[in-house]
Parts: sequence; structure tokens; C-alpha cells
Amino acid sequence: MSIAAPTRLADLTGTRRLFLLALRRDRIVAPLWALTIGLMPAIQLVSVKDLYSSPEQLDQFAATTAASPALLAMYGPVFGTSLGSIGTWKAGAMYTVIAIATILTVIRHTRVEEETGRAELIGATGIGRFAGLTAALLLTGGGSLLAGLVCALSLLGSGEPLAGSVAWGASLAASGLVWAGIAAIAAQASTGARVARGIAFAALGTAFALRAAGDAGNGVLSWFSPIGWCLQIRPYAQERWWVLLPLLTAAVFTIGFAYALLDRRDTGAGLIAERPGRPDATKSLSGAFGLAARLQRGALLGWAVGFALYGLLIGGAVGSIGDMLGDNDTLRELMDRMGGSSALEDSFITYALTLLAAVAAAYSVSAVLRLHDEETGARMEAALAGAVSRPWLAAAHLGFALAGPALLLLVASTAIGLVYAPQTADPEHTFDATVAAALVQLPAVWVVTGIAFALYGLLPRFAPFAWGVLSTMIVLYFVGSLDALPQWVMDLVPFTHPPKLPGGEFTAEPLLWLLAIATILLTAGMTGFRRRDLR
Repeated sequence: MSIAAPTRLADLTGTRRLFLLALRRDRIVAPLWALTIGLMPAIQLVSVKDLYSSPEQLDQFAATTAASPALLAMYGPVFGTSLGSIGTWKAGAMYTVIAIATILTVIRHTRVEEETGRAELIGATGIGRFAGLTAALLLTGGGSLLAGLVCALSLLGSGEPLAGSVAWGASLAASGLVWAGIAAIAAQASTGARVARGIAFAALGTAFALRAAGDAGNGVLSWFSPIGWCLQIRPYAQERWWVLLPLLTAAVFTIGFAYALLDRRDTGAGLIAERPGRPDATKSLSGAFGLAARLQRGALLGWAVGFALYGLLIGGAVGSIGDMLGDNDTLRELMDRMGGSSALEDSFITYALTLLAAVAAAYSVSAVLRLHDEETGARMEAALAGAVSRPWLAAAHLGFALAGPALLLLVASTAIGLVYAPQTADPEHTFDATVAAALVQLPAVWVVTGIAFALYGLLPRFAPFAWGVLSTMIVLYFVGSLDALPQWVMDLVPFTHPPKLPGGEFTAEPLLWLLAIATILLTAGMTGFRRRDLR
């Protein structure tokens, strides 16, 4: 199949208007993810800038990291012993985060538009065939370039060398462009947006697995992953500028291939043929809960697999933390402040589980917004036309939004305990403490669930803003952990309130307050959903 570039000007008619429409729709979300992702490497650098005050400490950090396959699999290798290289080491996760942001943005403005019928309606006017995809790619590409520019400027403003700062920003922007192209291909594959997201995220998961296996091994597999290419640019460690070439080539190829696929299918159709369903529904599909289970089970299973794998990596990395920090008392104090317990390994587990709780909250938001998708897709109206009440239908999806994070945190903590507990003097106690440390995070996650559901029930138009609320909380947690924010600001982040287990003292009062807040928000959302009209 030849790759057709959009050379026919008539097919691009209306691109500017669709781009302005997409920009207006994402006028808050798109700048938010671009700025957040772009600032994170500098935030990571600032967090450790004063912690490694001697070349010996930097050398020790790099040597310990190189000796830990689990740390290499989680974050990638440290290519140099400079402050810039080590200070931005963990920020390599932003290559994956920007991939998630671009995938969601491209599919939102392409396949979702076709699935809802808006693309066909717009296409009946004087809008060209390629205008919608081009507008989505311009928006996403612009966001990626903005993230790269913010990254380079913020690192440069932190006092780091120009070459490394530009390399970091360029690699971040290139990563976004590559995954925008992959998402554009996925958008052509299926008639459903959820399947398209599943295809794109499966590609992302494969790329992460190849990168992790390669970095933990001999490095060969990393070269089969776009995420691995980004790390191989090696900012602040004798930059490899030529690695940008395969990244940009992949971006051009995937985007061109997406146009070729779009040119060969009908609007609303997908390249993967839909299979006919069963003539009769199974018993498991009966009722609101059966329908919710069918809609939510695939996503929950995928998230659970990811949490299990990441839990195994964290469990393998815990034992290396003490060697990595050595006698650096300042960094030990920082870990204690972020984790809240006296034992360094306990602090690391607490910190890791807090971040996993934030990720579990992202699943919860996604589960709540499934209701939003059902309503805007006009499928909820058909369901409510039968003998199903609004509260019962909402409760079915809320069940997954509330129980799903509990399952995810249980899976992750079990994986951590299975790997880490046998290395301790009391494996049974360590395992139980790790699971308990994960479960006390649930009330904080449920507060985010309540915010998402309250927005959906009371202000359905602004329901997707729940992603912005969660992103803001994560940024505040990172920055506030460095004593850079007043306490009243940190108190707005629910993840700062659960008891710091394992190792810390358990107190029920903050958990009860979080549960009360979550209950009020869920009740407000349910009341609003019962009383308002469907959109």
C-alpha cells in the first residue's frame, strides 16, 4: 500500500475552522497537559538539585542505579554523572505521559467525532476529507511543541547547559509527534473510540515493555521502542542528536500512513470489520450492572495488568534505595517528608503507593466518564427507556469507579509484597503492612471519584475537567513535597492526608474526613443527575 500525502487542497478545505473549533474545545485541557508535562523535568531537577552536593554522591547514585535491573526497567539508565543527567532521570516517565496525552487528544477529535455522527454532519458541508484529522494533528502537534519549548526553557532557567536543555525539549516534543501519528492510525482502525484507544495504548504498553526489558538487559530491545529512542538522546550526557532522525521519521511515516488509511475508508467506518453479535444477550448482560460490567471490564483488566507489572518493578527496586542514597542525609530527610516514616524503605513504598493511588484515581475518573460517554453518545436514553432508573444505572458504573481502584491498589501492593517481603526479617508482617499502606489510600482516591461524579451530575458539560483537577493535584503534590507551597495549599490535595504507612502511625481521623467529603460529593452528583435533563 502506498502512503498518500494530503496533497489535494480540496481535501484540506475547512482545516483552519476545525482547528479553531478543536482549540476552543480544548482551550483549558490542552495547555494544561502541555505545560504540566513540560515543567515536570525541571521540577524533578529542582527537587534533587541541592541533595547531591558532591561528585562522589552523584557517582554513587549512578553506580547504584546501573546495578539495579528493577530501577533500570522503571526509569531507564543514567547515562552520565552530571547533575542535569541525574536530576532529570525519573522525568523520563514524561515520554510516556505525553504519549497518553496525545493519544487521548487525537482520538477525541477524530474517532469520537465520527462515532457521535458529528464528523458526518460537518462533512456534509464544505469541509474537506482530511480537514478533521489535520486539525487534530495540528492541535496535538502544537501541544507537543509547546511542551518541548517549556521543558527546554525551564531547564535552561534552572541553570542547566543549553545543549542538554534543548535536547530534553526536542525529545519530548518528538515523542508527542510520534504517538500522535500512532493514535491517528488507531483512529482509522475501528468504529469505536474505546477500541481505538485500546489499540493505541496497547502499542504504548508494548513500547514501554520493550524499553524496560531492553534497559534491564543488554539494551538491544530498547532500540525497538520510540520511548527507548527518546532516552537514547541522552540529554546532559554527550547528546546524541542523530537519534532525533528516527523519531521524526517515525512521526512522518505514521502520520502519512494515517492519511492513506483515511483516504481508503468511508466516514464512520473502520478498517477492522465489526463482528456480528449474539442473537440473544447472555444472562450476564441483563440489568444495569451487567451492562456496566461489559463496558468496564476490558479497561479494568488492562489497568490491573499494568499495576501488577509496576508493582513487581517497585518491589524489586526497594532494596536498592538505601545504597542509592548512601550517607546523603538531606535526601533521606526529603524521602522522610514525602513518605512520612523513619525507615527509608518504608518511605519509598509510601511514596510509590501514593503515586499509584493518583494513577488509580485516573482509572476512577475514566470509569465515571464512561457515563458521560454513554449520555453524549445517545445510548443512555435508550437504556433509561426501559425498566432502569437513573440512580441504578449511575450506581452500576460508580461501583467500578469505587471498587476498581481498590482492586488496582490491592494488585500493586500484593506484587510489591511478593518481591520485597522475602528480603526482610519478617516477610509476613512486611507483606501485610504493604497491603495496608495501599488500602489506606482509597479514601483519597474516592474524593477524586466524587469530584468527577459531582461535575458529571451537576455540570455535565464540564465533566472532562475532572482530568484537569487530578493533574493539578498531582503537580501540587510533587511541588509541595519540596516545601515549596504553603500548608493550606497542600491540604487541598487529598493524597497528602492518609496515614503514612508502612512505618508511620495509623490515625483514622483523616480517613473519616476524606470519606465524608467523598460521600457529600457523590450525593451531590447523584442528586444533580436525577434532576437534570439528559444532554
